[in-house]
Amino acid sequence: MIRALFSAFALTIFLGVTSCKNETKVDDTKEVAEEQNEAKFEENDSKEDDSEFLVAAAENDLMQIEIGKLAMQRSSDKNVKDFATTLVADHTKSSSETKPFAQRLNVTVPMSITEKGTERYNELNDKKTAKEFDEKFAELMVKGHEDAVSKMEKASENANDPEIKSWAAGMVPTLKSHLEHAKTLEEQVKNKK
Repeated sequence: MIRALFSAFALTIFLGVTSCKNETKVDDTKEVAEEQNEAKFEENDSKEDDSEFLVAAAENDLMQIEIGKLAMQRSSDKNVKDFATTLVADHTKSSSETKPFAQRLNVTVPMSITEKGTERYNELNDKKTAKEFDEKFAELMVKGHEDAVSKMEKASENANDPEIKSWAAGMVPTLKSHLEHAKTLEEQVKNKK
């Protein structure tokens, strides 16, 4: 009897604690992809390296597309909107080119915006004024494209799959163009009154 009461009490406490924290933890799509790829390519370092690059490329594309769409909606600056439109188009194209590599190599890539992408999106969306929004957008685009250029250059030199290496080399000029555009935009929006 005492055991039954204790069990009921423990269950009540457990349910009370878990119901107070009624959050649904959604797995980060990047982490899920990385874990699946690690399991698949545990014995094949060259495929694992290429899979890491494809995951990063897919993550970047998804983030740039969503942030670009947000800038198209929220910005009041024509230059920001034009750049955002370019980002959405170029990263949508890049995303569609990445998927066949992933399929051919049996690599799992994120199919929706990742936790990092969501954080950047929310960080940008939380800006109250148009000027704050545009400044943060430009800042994120400079930082993001510096990282993307670095990763793409590395893949263009070190990818094990020759088609990925070639594709990465072809993407470097586009990403460098985005980076230069972002830097120019950053100066423009900072100096805008």
